[in-house]
Amino acid sequence: MAKKSKIAKNEQRKVIVARYAARRLELKKALVDPNGTDESREAARVALQKLPRDASPIRVRGRDSIDGRPRGFLSQFGISRVRFRDMAHRGELPGITKSSW
Repeated sequence: MAKKSKIAKNEQRKVIVARYAARRLELKKALVDPNGTDESREAARVALQKLPRDASPIRVRGRDSIDGRPRGFLSQFGISRVRFRDMAHRGELPGITKSSW
């Protein structure tokens, strides 16, 4: 079980990312605009740097949806590898079978 504070901080990051997503997209488009001037690109770069650090989606950590485990996260299922294995053995994941040969 992860610390409650780490889980809460990660949830807050998700909120900040969502809040600034449109602004980041607009600035990123301005950076690569072939019709833009050098001054407009420079202004977009500076504005992008002035956004909060947690506004970047790369700062959101993938965590197990049940207990918050940060490592071994399987994004396709939203759970950690440990929980995935347990749930698969108990038959709680439809279509998942243990391989044997």
